[in-house]
Amino acid sequence: MQEVDYKCLRCGHIFKSQYDPKVPMERACPECSSNSVRRQKKSK
Repeated sequence: MQEVDYKCLRCGHIFKSQYDPKVPMERACPECSSNSVRRQKKSK
């Protein structure tokens, strides 16, 4: 399991959360409670 950045598509808040590609998990934004969040890709 690793900690990655997530971004809320509703309010734009960026937050860290645990990520494991083997375990599907629904996340919610800690600011607005929206479940429209996406994992941010690492920039190279």
